[in-house]
Amino acid sequence: MAGELCLLLLFLLCRSTISKVPPFHEPPPSDALDFGYVPSRVYDTSTYYEPGLIGILFRVVHSFLYLVQPNNFPQDLIKKLALQKFGSSPGDYQKPENIVLTLQAVFYEIGFLVSATLGLLFVLLLPLVGLCFCMCRCCDNCGGEMHQRQKKNADCLRNSFATVLLIASCVISIGVLFAYVANQHLTNQVKGAKSLVSSNFKDLRIFLNDTPGQIDYLVSQYNLTKQRALSDLNNVGPLLGNRVQEQLGRQVRPALDTALTMAGVKVERAIKAIRETKEALENVSVSVEVLQEGTEKLQGNLTEVRGHLMNTLDDPACDSVQAASICNVIRNSLSQLNINANFSRLPGVSPQLAKVNEVLKIDLSSLVQKGYAAFNGTPDLVLNQTRNILSDIKNVLEAIGSNITAFTKTLSVQKMLADFSLYLTQSEAYVEDYFPLVEQYDFYRWLCCLIICCMVMLILVFYYLGLLCGTCGYDKNATPTTRGCISNTGGNFLMAGVGFSFLFSWVLMLIVVVTFVAGGNMEKLVCEPFEDKTLFQILDTPYLLNRHWKHYLSGIILKNPNISLTFEKVYSDCKENKGIYTSMHLENIFDIYEFLNVSMYAEEVSHKIKQINIDLSNVVLLDDKGKKNLLDFSFSGINEISYAAYLSEINKSVTKVDLLSFANDLEASADQLPKGALENALKGHANKIRMIHNQLVVPLEQEMKYVRARSTLNQSIRLLQRTSTELSDKVKNVISSVENAQYLITHNASSVIVEATKRYTDTIIGYFKKYADWVKESMTMEVATCKPIANVIDTAIEIFLCSYVTDSLNLFWFGLGGCTVFLVPAIICAVKLAKYYRRMDTEDVYDDVESMPMKNLENGNNGYHKENLYGIHNPVMTSSVEQW
Repeated sequence: MAGELCLLLLFLLCRSTISKVPPFHEPPPSDALDFGYVPSRVYDTSTYYEPGLIGILFRVVHSFLYLVQPNNFPQDLIKKLALQKFGSSPGDYQKPENIVLTLQAVFYEIGFLVSATLGLLFVLLLPLVGLCFCMCRCCDNCGGEMHQRQKKNADCLRNSFATVLLIASCVISIGVLFAYVANQHLTNQVKGAKSLVSSNFKDLRIFLNDTPGQIDYLVSQYNLTKQRALSDLNNVGPLLGNRVQEQLGRQVRPALDTALTMAGVKVERAIKAIRETKEALENVSVSVEVLQEGTEKLQGNLTEVRGHLMNTLDDPACDSVQAASICNVIRNSLSQLNINANFSRLPGVSPQLAKVNEVLKIDLSSLVQKGYAAFNGTPDLVLNQTRNILSDIKNVLEAIGSNITAFTKTLSVQKMLADFSLYLTQSEAYVEDYFPLVEQYDFYRWLCCLIICCMVMLILVFYYLGLLCGTCGYDKNATPTTRGCISNTGGNFLMAGVGFSFLFSWVLMLIVVVTFVAGGNMEKLVCEPFEDKTLFQILDTPYLLNRHWKHYLSGIILKNPNISLTFEKVYSDCKENKGIYTSMHLENIFDIYEFLNVSMYAEEVSHKIKQINIDLSNVVLLDDKGKKNLLDFSFSGINEISYAAYLSEINKSVTKVDLLSFANDLEASADQLPKGALENALKGHANKIRMIHNQLVVPLEQEMKYVRARSTLNQSIRLLQRTSTELSDKVKNVISSVENAQYLITHNASSVIVEATKRYTDTIIGYFKKYADWVKESMTMEVATCKPIANVIDTAIEIFLCSYVTDSLNLFWFGLGGCTVFLVPAIICAVKLAKYYRRMDTEDVYDDVESMPMKNLENGNNGYHKENLYGIHNPVMTSSVEQW
């Protein structure tokens, strides 16, 4: 068996060699490489055993055994006894240490020894007592005399003996029932054991047949890791280049993002303000020309009206007393007939419009995007510069896979598999051939136990029939010599039961003693220590099973007894369904972990990757022309415009006085003059002024109102002024940041590239680690899980030996022992009780006779001797008759 186990272990190791292809995984997310689950099937065998209601009886027996043997399992004692060499020399048994060990063993077994001694005394004494009893009865002693002494408490004694005998018979019946149930239980379990054995063989075949597929699955996953590594190598530009970008981008991107933000949000606001200002300036420029032309024409008309009014006021009619004051008032107000807003002195805006147009031609975003484009081209640059080196790394990966495949082909896995399969097939055929023989022998055993139970049942039948016939046929008015046939038959049945009890009880007790010693010690020395694994600790004692091997199991399987491989550890691991590779320490035969050592592959891959040399000196974020454009953009010349002058003139009224009001006042003054030419002339001038207002002033006011309405100019210009100031400082900061980032790329990128390359190397090596860890975990928990081995042990010891055989055997002797023990009181009571049921040959004589004959007659003739038999004169009886 050890050889086959070794073959299986080597087989697993060999296949695990294949699975040890080194993967190349980085420490990215744990689910980056999903190897799936190792294919496996569920084992069918269930070693959980539930005996049912009979389990209660088993527990009763266990409690009884604990009373007989309450001592803990003598682990140290057994180790010492096993290690001690008894009989190697004549005086071994007289050595003090051996005597002590013997005494300790006797002390541990004292419960069994005392019980067995009592049983043997029972076996020896009961036949002797039975022989003596038989001989005494032949001599009319021990109840052999067919004469019953009359006693006053006869009825009480008879009832007491009958009750005790009935109770003893019931107890014996229960014991027989226990024995029969145990006997039948064992037979039933033996009949069903074949399916359990077949299930174990089936699981072993699953274990054997699935293991190659599981290991092949481990091997096949190397292709997944290799493909992932090759994918990363083919994408070295995006992966390594992006890492370089990520490292450099911590300073490069903020600079470009600042420029892009300036060219995005705030510059858009500035450009919007510039465009609005441009439109406003263009509108103002056109409006100013219109206003200048209108005010010049208005100025001419007002000058002409003012001149005509001066001429009219020079009329002699104004010299009259009545008109002089009015004319003076009118003459003093003529200075108000003049324009108020003078647009002819406003400066032109053509130079500013030209600068604004130049600013609007600058595309700042495109300048920044050029820098981004140059920086974002890093992955392509990395890819172009690493082509040759990456091809070497790919060759290394392919070589690793080829080496693994070549190595696995050198292992004779199929031969080992065939050998173990042959052994398994032979074992299964052996079980199939001999199981009918086991069932046949079990039938013989069942028949023998049934006969034993029938022996007890025969005794019980006599007792029960004796009690039944004796009780039913008993007549209290009958004398001992006149008892009925039924009562006499009951007494005979009881004596027959006593006779068979003497014949069978010692045989029964002998069987009980043998089965008790065997079954009890089996329970205490095998089943209980197996359950708490103490038995494994005994087997794992160094130099116990082989005096030259420290660890027996490792010597058998691993051919190295110094390796700490214990029965307890193997059983516990297999019980938990762990892999056989880890459970049996097969790494000592073939160290898959050494084969999966990442360093043996990582060093070469790392060396290749370190040869990558990336040059980023050609990356230009912002050239000189771009910097000049940025500076030009920060100064638009808008702030040179005299916005105050424009706004001041636009906000003025067209004329110094309202011409309509002036015309109305002039006409009112004319009405105060005497009728005549002067009055008419002034009214004519008033109408002229109204006409000038309607024809010249009103259009000018509308134009100015339009200009003011369009004059978001004020707000746009103020916004542009603020933005221009901010842009100027911001542009300087942007240029400084971009220059610092450019310096980093040009001069300090090597350290960043080294760091990014290291991370890239860690990613590739991480695939090896991920795959190696997965293979190790799978070999530990999923590949060739040895649950069937633990199931075989549990089936053989816990179920077959302990639950089926030992428990049934212990219940059998427990029931049979109870029967045998209670046969003793049953014999005594049956002998005593039979005197009350059987028909006697003689009757007893009363010593204390009543003086009244009728009283004596009422009592009957119970207890009187027959004179013709004994020849004794009975004066009492004689006198009584004579008197009667």
